[in-house]
Amino acid sequence: MITPLDIQNKEFTKGVRGYKEEEVDSFLDLVTLDFEKLIQDNRRLKENISALTTEVERYRGSENAVLETLEAAKALMGDISASAEKRAEILLRNAEMDAERIQREARESVDRLTEETVNLRNRLSMLKSRFRNLLETELERFNTLSADLFPDAADEPSLMKVVEAATVPSFAGAVASAEAGADTKTFTNLRIGEGV
Repeated sequence: MITPLDIQNKEFTKGVRGYKEEEVDSFLDLVTLDFEKLIQDNRRLKENISALTTEVERYRGSENAVLETLEAAKALMGDISASAEKRAEILLRNAEMDAERIQREARESVDRLTEETVNLRNRLSMLKSRFRNLLETELERFNTLSADLFPDAADEPSLMKVVEAATVPSFAGAVASAEAGADTKTFTNLRIGEGV
């Protein structure tokens, strides 16, 4: 390739009827300047092409990175979705287990209260029975003492029978009233057997 220096240093042989040397030199100077300018423009354009090629490659790399990032984001979204579903299943399972535990505790509480109610009823029944036995024992003692103290009252009906006839319903009513919280008192005339 011809360089500007080659153009500048070119020597032509002289002929009989040759061109004027000054005109040829001046034209060669112009051609040399234009050629230098073209070479500089060519170098600058090659540098621009090189820079643009590098930038295009960088953008292509960025495009690949963006595509990889998008794929990673899709995978991450899938993982997050699966994780959220698993978490929801765990929360639902925990809620069901809590509900079962609460129901079990409620059943146990009902069973315990039912058992306590049965125990209290049994204790109340035992208390009634003991109290009745105590009253019957005391009435028996009273009849025995009154028969010993008043032998002439043997013709009268047994005080025990009179009292039993009068007090058993009264006793049942008194116990029912006591259970209901009533403040009622029943007095029985032991000699006659009438409630006062």
